[in-house]
Order: sequence, then structure tokens, then C-alpha cells
Amino acid sequence: MPHPGDKLKSMSYSLVIFDLDGTLADSFPWFLGSLDNVAEAFGLRPIAEDEIEPLRRADVPEILKSLGVPRWKLPMIARYMRRLKSTELDTISLFPGVSDMLRTLRGGGVTLTLVSSDNEENAKTVLGDNAALFSDYDCSATLFGKARKFGRVMKRAGVTPEQVLAIGDEARDFVAARATGIDFAAVTWGYTAPEKLLALTPDLVFEHIEDIGKRLLAT
Repeated sequence: MPHPGDKLKSMSYSLVIFDLDGTLADSFPWFLGSLDNVAEAFGLRPIAEDEIEPLRRADVPEILKSLGVPRWKLPMIARYMRRLKSTELDTISLFPGVSDMLRTLRGGGVTLTLVSSDNEENAKTVLGDNAALFSDYDCSATLFGKARKFGRVMKRAGVTPEQVLAIGDEARDFVAARATGIDFAAVTWGYTAPEKLLALTPDLVFEHIEDIGKRLLAT
């Protein structure tokens, strides 16, 4: 069913840009389990269990401030987490229904691309056979760098902003979409608390994975 906050327009997207973690891949449990390791490696304070839910409702700058993470450490932390994740990919799986949804979109003539903070090798390993369904990848995005990557995949696909939809689970996905002039669809099962995403007034909201294919191909 359409969400009350959905944009009232006839939707016709030829290119969909997917996020990976929290959108297609159920990696939040891995992320939580890795935090103590990262904190110890970079001299950060550990995160208490009762801090997790408030952090899911915070913006990236608020999260960094709360955890005492200086911005200059972010590239090192990101590289460390990608390497750590590459050794534990067998613990991360796609959400149920993702494979069918991706095949539905491709079968309906939609071009699929992936923009992720993870590296391309990790992303393709997690996607498995579904990796071949994606026409383009632009990975290793920084916490603040997805907009440029959105622009690049859109340019390589030869489409206009009106033809593109970004689908993600974080506020930074929304910010990148707006900076690039493309529509944004929020999913409610990822890293960011649903109410935080809804407050941003995304163009579309998906509460179930199977709804993505059904609704995007319905018009």
C-alpha cells in the first residue's frame, strides 16, 4: 500500500540507485558487533547498549560528536571497517525478498545501480548472484560523499534527474538525493529509525521489500 507521505505523482523511473547496508543487506547486527573492536583500535569510547536507539535518530554530525570521533579519523575508520567486514561477510545476508525484488525491477526494464560506503568487492560478495543484475557500481563513499557518486552513475547511465530514484535507509542518502535533484525513497527496516526518515519527507516510503517492485512498476 502507498504510504500517506508519498509524493502524489505518476512515477516512472528508468534508473534506481540502491544503497546496500540496511537497505538490501541485513548488516546492522554485524555493525553493532564490530563497534567495540573499532573503539579499541582507534581509542574511542565504547558505545553503551542504551545509546544505540538514540543514535539511530541522530544525524551524522550528531553521531560523531556524541561518540567523540574527530572527522580526520573517519577515512582511517572507514578503511578499517571495510577490511574487518571483508573477513566476516559470511555473517551478512540479504534481507528476505531482495533477490525477487531486484529481478522484478530488472524484468520490468529498470536499470539498477549501487552506491555504497562499502567497497565494490565486499558489495558484490554480499549480493552474490544478484551482483550481475546491477549495471553500475560506485562504492567506497564517505559519510559525506554520496551526492557526487549519485551524479556519476546518473551521468554514465545517460538519464536526467527526473528519471532517477535513490532508495536508502539513512538521512545521508536523502541529503545526497536532494543535492543531486533526484527523488528519494526511504525504507523503514534499516539503520536509521523510521520516524527520523519520515520527518525528512521522502518522496516515497517502503515498509516492505516486496512493495518496491510492485509499486515502481505499477504505473
